[in-house]
Amino acid sequence: MRDTRESRLLLVLLTAIAFALITVDIRGGQDSPVDGARLAAATVFGPIENGVSSAVNPVGNAVAAVRDSGDRHDRIAQLEHDNAALKAKLGSDDRNRSRLKQLDKMIKVAGEGQYGIKGAQVIAIGAAQGFSWTVTIDVGAHDGITRDMTVLNGDGLVGRVTTVGPDTATVLLANDPDFTVGTRMESTDELGFASGQGDRPLRVELLNGKAKTNKGDRLVTFGSQADKPFVPGVPVGVVSRVDPSGGGLTRTVYVRPFVSFTKLDIVGVVVEAPKNDPRDTVLPAKPKPTPTPTVTVTVTPSESAPVDGQQQ
Repeated sequence: MRDTRESRLLLVLLTAIAFALITVDIRGGQDSPVDGARLAAATVFGPIENGVSSAVNPVGNAVAAVRDSGDRHDRIAQLEHDNAALKAKLGSDDRNRSRLKQLDKMIKVAGEGQYGIKGAQVIAIGAAQGFSWTVTIDVGAHDGITRDMTVLNGDGLVGRVTTVGPDTATVLLANDPDFTVGTRMESTDELGFASGQGDRPLRVELLNGKAKTNKGDRLVTFGSQADKPFVPGVPVGVVSRVDPSGGGLTRTVYVRPFVSFTKLDIVGVVVEAPKNDPRDTVLPAKPKPTPTPTVTVTVTPSESAPVDGQQQ
């Protein structure tokens, strides 16, 4: 419709009529004269409104679902993040508990042997200065560490310090082929020299070729002059195999070390030797033998069994 004077007059007239109808409807209340028209309009346009609503509502629901889905995704992502942080914390706590357990065990060994130790942590493993079995620890000259100091942990002998830097040191492990330590057999006091064989048991040459030793016997360090590189009494390992005596000047035994060299974490460097040889006091208590169960069989004669040797 073009904007003319007549169209403007018609728009004003329709607006006036609309206001008049609204006024009449409000004043009439429930008896409004336009109720019939309203009902008729509702009858005609109601199905159309419902159809439009049915068509539009899924779209609105879909939009709301997408919006809520984003919120749910954010919540799930946050929960996953919180769970990962919790798992990391629990893992860290487990590691810390393990380290505290190792530290407590090492302090107990140091107390029993009267060793003055400097605690350290293994920070690297690998070849160093031509040695095949070495670790690097996080203490050095600034901590009072010097070359040829004994290194132990809560299980026993770890090795000896070979190289010292300002804040780190290199430790040659007891299972290295270039490693040798004097040993003393528990109870019998038989002396020998233990040498590393990598991932195989230590090889120990007993000075007494006729020494009586058995599988399960235990050894400790004999100690060195001026307690360097080894202090006495540090647990070394358990005899796992004995070579038959061939009448030689020495006798060979193989020893399973107490220390697991592939699981080193917390160690201690002996910075002060004991005043007296601790002998065998640092060795752990021997495991109690597991009793072998005995079975007693009781035979009960049946009623059909022959009596007094008579045949039935």
